[in-house]
Amino acid sequence: NTESNTDQLYIRLSRDENTDRGNWASKTEYILSTIGYAVGLGNIWRFPYLAYKNGGGAFLIPYFVMLLVAGIPLFFLESAFGQFCSQGPINIWRAVPMLQGVGVAMVMVTMIVSIYYNVIIAYSLYYMFASFQSPLPWSSCLSRADNNCSNTPIVYCNSTGVLVANWTQENITCPSSNMITVPLKCKLIIDFFAIFTLSTLHSYLLSLQVVYFTATFPYVVILILLIRGVTLEGAIDGIEFYVGSQSNLTKLTEAQVWKDAATQTFYSLSIGWGGVMTLASYNTFHNNVFKDAFVVSLTNAGTSVLAGFAIFSILGHMAHIYKMPVGEVVKEGFGLAFIAYPDALSKLPISPLWSILFFFMLLTVGLDSQFAGIDHCCCDRMLNPEISPSLEVITTCLLDSFPKIFKSKRALLTITTSSILYLLGLPCVTRAGIYWVTLIDQFAASWVLLCLALLEIIGVSYIYGNRFIKDIEMMIGNKSFTFWLWWRACWFFITPCVIVVILIWSLMTFTPPSYGGVAFPDWGLALGWCMAVFMLLWVPIIALYKLMRAEGSPWKRLKCLCSPAEEWHPYLDIHRGERYSQERCRLRMNHTTKPEVNVNIISSSWL
Repeated sequence: NTESNTDQLYIRLSRDENTDRGNWASKTEYILSTIGYAVGLGNIWRFPYLAYKNGGGAFLIPYFVMLLVAGIPLFFLESAFGQFCSQGPINIWRAVPMLQGVGVAMVMVTMIVSIYYNVIIAYSLYYMFASFQSPLPWSSCLSRADNNCSNTPIVYCNSTGVLVANWTQENITCPSSNMITVPLKCKLIIDFFAIFTLSTLHSYLLSLQVVYFTATFPYVVILILLIRGVTLEGAIDGIEFYVGSQSNLTKLTEAQVWKDAATQTFYSLSIGWGGVMTLASYNTFHNNVFKDAFVVSLTNAGTSVLAGFAIFSILGHMAHIYKMPVGEVVKEGFGLAFIAYPDALSKLPISPLWSILFFFMLLTVGLDSQFAGIDHCCCDRMLNPEISPSLEVITTCLLDSFPKIFKSKRALLTITTSSILYLLGLPCVTRAGIYWVTLIDQFAASWVLLCLALLEIIGVSYIYGNRFIKDIEMMIGNKSFTFWLWWRACWFFITPCVIVVILIWSLMTFTPPSYGGVAFPDWGLALGWCMAVFMLLWVPIIALYKLMRAEGSPWKRLKCLCSPAEEWHPYLDIHRGERYSQERCRLRMNHTTKPEVNVNIISSSWL
């Protein structure tokens, strides 16, 4: 109950290294929570459809290349960055004040992506409840007593001939190429509201044991579906498409494949969102973040590959039933999880059981990414409801930036933030909602993540520089030159070069997104680019604002904002050592001949 949970939290706080912000109770808790946050719909739903779209097994080559040269190095960088200063993704940029807008942009990405992410979870909840009947409602339209199902193409056009929804994915168009939002779907609205309510107030409903369950249960379901899938007729065709002779290796010459591999790596590992930094900020200072980065990254990639086998074995069976190549079973990415796979499950004996397991798995991994282990991620855990990582990123940043205003109003801040996100997501639960989801996924979860990852690594590697290596060694101990050789190569050269090449290549070969054979109208594409610009615009705006507020000549202002701020240091005094000691800083100030020089410049000189 709430009272006993509060007593446990008081006991936990007394044992925390950082009694102000709190720490994870154990290494296991942090690892499971981070895996639960990273392993989500991106592994179960997004990775298989990207593999399907980009040549099956051919996609695994760029995916693991990106994981090696970008995914693991950036996950290690973000985890170490957050653990060192115990701050959220905005205050963490006290290391390079000029780039504090990168932290704000990360919060914007989290906010916008969480809108459609919760819509996908709502889809899963809707399908799961619909699976509690036999036969499954989508197995045949003869089983439906209403007019919500049809075996013929259904196209919704408005009074002016505008195509607004095309549920059979046939290449059918209306006289006009524009799209509008059509009436809301009441059942999805309810499911959408339920997901946001769970994400916002789950601390009153769920125990830590439930979080452990949601972190491990999906693996049980994946193994069950995999075992069932490989025993089906035609499963071998699906697996060969995934990792065998049917893979389309010519796809490797397309820029889109490499961009999808890079963005999927960032998406599934939650790089560029601020969540990795936020969760790592609650570690103890001397936690071995290096080993954690490998454990979480490799577990994440292994989950994606394992889920791919479970998905493609079923798709092979479906291709066998419909007498068509595996590559033609699904026409669109979202259709893989919510059209093709449910259809395939409906053909199996005891189909409701397999359908319930599959959508319950999607529900648990989605929710786990929203609230895994957040019982220990609140700045004021005694008094306020705990929240999801996506909401945690937003509220932690606001609390760290404006503690006097929001610390006593955390519950109100959480509810207000969640309500705004819920209202913003309502267009995604209309009949045209899938188009909005596709639009956000194409622009917010791809281009922006690449740009933020590039700015992040430039800021840490080129501006903050070798000080970052020394900061990590303060936490995990001194390492040899050989140990840092690979990480220096990635952070200073390989990773930024790979990201730049992919960005330029994909921009040169850009093709407008579409769904179900329906091309997005010009205003829809403009809206997508506006979303991307809105998230990235915070970087130059905040940099310009800080330059205007700084003192001195333009060069002195720039140098000041590219040097660590006075507030940049480990959170606790006992961890600051000689490099960050206040006495060292005072001695430097006493011996300077120019007392008017900004303290940021002074601190950077001895750092």
